[in-house]
Amino acid sequence: MFLARRFALVWCLLLTTVALAATLKSVLSFDLPGPAGKRFDYLTIDYDDHYLLSAHLAAGLLYVIDLRTDQVVKAIPDVPGAEGVEFVPELKKVYTSNAGDNTIGVIDLKQMKVIKKLPTESKPDGSAYAAPFHKLYVSDERGKAEAIVDVQQDKIVKTLHFDSETGMPQYDPVARKIYVNLQDQNIFAVIDPATDEVIGRYSVGKCEGNHGMALDPEHRRAFLACEGNELMTVFDLEKHQPIAFLPLAKGPDVVKFDSGLKRTYVACYSGAISVFEEDDPDHFRKLEDFPVQKKVHSLAVDEQTHRVYAPEQEVDGRPAARMSVYEAVTGQVASLR
Repeated sequence: MFLARRFALVWCLLLTTVALAATLKSVLSFDLPGPAGKRFDYLTIDYDDHYLLSAHLAAGLLYVIDLRTDQVVKAIPDVPGAEGVEFVPELKKVYTSNAGDNTIGVIDLKQMKVIKKLPTESKPDGSAYAAPFHKLYVSDERGKAEAIVDVQQDKIVKTLHFDSETGMPQYDPVARKIYVNLQDQNIFAVIDPATDEVIGRYSVGKCEGNHGMALDPEHRRAFLACEGNELMTVFDLEKHQPIAFLPLAKGPDVVKFDSGLKRTYVACYSGAISVFEEDDPDHFRKLEDFPVQKKVHSLAVDEQTHRVYAPEQEVDGRPAARMSVYEAVTGQVASLR
């Protein structure tokens, strides 16, 4: 009887472990035309045209990928060191943060070419678009600044300066505010797009080096990737304070939130995507560190299909230029509740 009960317990724990690990499955990978072994950065999705827009940072290219066929439609050049990528639907324009020449690139997606460059401060990185205000916010990371672009004029109308390098910004459509990580100071800053003034600065607690960010605006939560001590911090946007700290795999970078599945994904260049689930706005749990290729810095989530896209600069240690596609697995995880 004792052995039978012990076997049953071990079997139950094994099933639980297997179930918890089943968050993603690889469904597809395809080569990209740029040089192999070069670093990638941010991606975003144009849902109108079903395009995935992916920055090949070290190759100076922006890939336009048709998600219906998984084919590269165009590799747009003249975006040296492209890091951030932001799509403005009403104008059919893409804005790239070009760290290679310290410019913000303006791309006409109909022509699929760069039509203008806006000189900015040092190392433009992440970006966010506040649609009601027709403004793009670009973090000039090394310049310790936030450049504000009027997309109707394609002109930088203001630059905010900080005493810290600036991490990823995000626009909150509920509060109608811009948030930006001040990663040297472990501060979460709030900008009012109506005035372009900083209206709040809040501590992120024991989070160190808050760089990546994603939002769950509906439930008033921000998810911060703490590069300094490899934590994901859940930040309450109403109370302006952290409410949870969860462990990340080594080397966290870009964070994305799937609002449909209530999942947060963090690309970690040690070779994992850390996956978390929001049970409710006050309770979060880590599902797994899903293994991927090393040096994966970024990812995108298609909220319509729940697919995850991750560009790879190496495959099993060999140089590559490849996009891998994963589908979310929900059945086994859901069965544990």
